[in-house]
Amino acid sequence: MNQSVTPLNIDLVLELWSKTYNPEGSPDWSHIFPYYHQDIVFQDSIQKVEGFTDFEAMCMRLTKRCRSLHMQLSNVNQKGNVISMEWVMTMSFKKSPTTPLYGSTFLTLNEEGLIIRQRDYYDLWGDIFNYVPHWNKMYRKIMKKYFG
Repeated sequence: MNQSVTPLNIDLVLELWSKTYNPEGSPDWSHIFPYYHQDIVFQDSIQKVEGFTDFEAMCMRLTKRCRSLHMQLSNVNQKGNVISMEWVMTMSFKKSPTTPLYGSTFLTLNEEGLIIRQRDYYDLWGDIFNYVPHWNKMYRKIMKKYFG
């Protein structure tokens, strides 16, 4: 990893992330990897990954699973050392229909402007079950009963 990159800002995030996701093929993270610190901590609804080697491996697993992956960003903001963004990620896996996921990401930058922490928030099952007959209503009913 090249540690001598321009510190991230809103414009650079918009530029780099727009090149990462490909609606016609697998995603490519190679151009954003240099912006991640060796000690990156990534966490989402499914997993927590610590260290760049494990983070890169996680990205490569997703690349192998997806026929295509597209991300549309909105509301990209920066406050201090945190860049936040909302997104719609549309994924097409090898054996399932195209599925949009709605979420947000918070990138915490260190003093060098590298990503030291990434936290993604999304409702994986809710977004997937929206497209599965019978499960969509049952899932929402269960969520409302226990959490609503």
